[in-house]
Amino acid sequence: MNALKNYKIKDYDFRIVIFALLLSVIGYFAIGSAMQNSADDNVTKHLISTVAGFFVMIGVSLVDYHFIMKFRIVMYGFMVTILALVIFGGETSNNAQRWFRIGSIRFQPSELSKLLLILFFASFIMKYKEKISSFHLLLLCSGLFVVPFFLILEQPDLSTSILMIVIFATVMFTGGIKKRIILILLLIMIPVGIGFVSFMLNPDNGLLEEYQLKRINGFLYPEDYPDIAYQQNNSITAIGSGMLDGKGYMNNELTSVKNSNFISEAETDFIFAVIGEEFGFKGSAVTIILLFALSLSILSIGIRAPDTAGAIICAGMGIYVGMQSFMNIGVATFLLPNTGIPLPFISYGMTSLLTLYAGLGVVLNVRLQVKHTAVTLEDFAMYNERI
Repeated sequence: MNALKNYKIKDYDFRIVIFALLLSVIGYFAIGSAMQNSADDNVTKHLISTVAGFFVMIGVSLVDYHFIMKFRIVMYGFMVTILALVIFGGETSNNAQRWFRIGSIRFQPSELSKLLLILFFASFIMKYKEKISSFHLLLLCSGLFVVPFFLILEQPDLSTSILMIVIFATVMFTGGIKKRIILILLLIMIPVGIGFVSFMLNPDNGLLEEYQLKRINGFLYPEDYPDIAYQQNNSITAIGSGMLDGKGYMNNELTSVKNSNFISEAETDFIFAVIGEEFGFKGSAVTIILLFALSLSILSIGIRAPDTAGAIICAGMGIYVGMQSFMNIGVATFLLPNTGIPLPFISYGMTSLLTLYAGLGVVLNVRLQVKHTAVTLEDFAMYNERI
């Protein structure tokens, strides 16, 4: 199979490229403001990562995604290997061991694993799509997922573990599991999930780290855990103080929550608080709309994907961007317990940014292989039948 094909420029989805670049530009300014009182060069690194990511996206978009999927065993093996190695030899920061340090650069395997998981299962399910609803294949898929899932949970990285579950569920659903099986699984998983959450809230559950349990209790009972809820309370104060138009980019107001260093990890986990304070409701709304538009654009390509693998890639990447955005903003606005996860294309993080751009490249290639026809009601009917 040839990795490269002759594509038509008119079939290129420039919307996705524009949305991603606009979000990265917002990230550049937000990180610059978050780090204005620091000598760190994260702003420069974000710019370099954006430029590199752009070229990675363009390059990957020209490679036939079917060729990439031929290496599913290599991708899975590499994913499991780096996740295992980081537990034994990774760098520790803030109660977690999630990174490798190479000079001044930190590499986070769990970020890359999100994309590798999508590509692996897109290829695996495509190969065995006729048996996708069989008990044995469902059990095998679950077993293959559990390995990287528990390796990420062990780091510990609860937020990424939860996101991986959502991505896996999306991949399996798009892969064509019969609806009656989905219904049976829901009937089983809902009560099991409720029981599991109750168990996890038990201080002696043995699965959650002490700091993770405190964060959950700080979310449920902020009055009783003011020191734990402190960060999120400051975040919503910053967002609320921005009101409609914000306090201005890199403002010097003494009342600024960011300038007073009341928000830690402002360039990563709480970057949305910086946007809300400095650019107000307008800036926050633009950010959310761009993230939603990007996620929706990716999902829309999956509707006309030429095969099941293409649909899985688009569904997985669309949910990846959308769900991770929801989780990050949910933490910043106190809608979810405090857990560290970057805001796609905006938060500082070279691994996250390059992985997202590479994932968009694969999505763009799926779009390039879509037949040049308008979307009809029959397309939606076929897509619904597929899933």
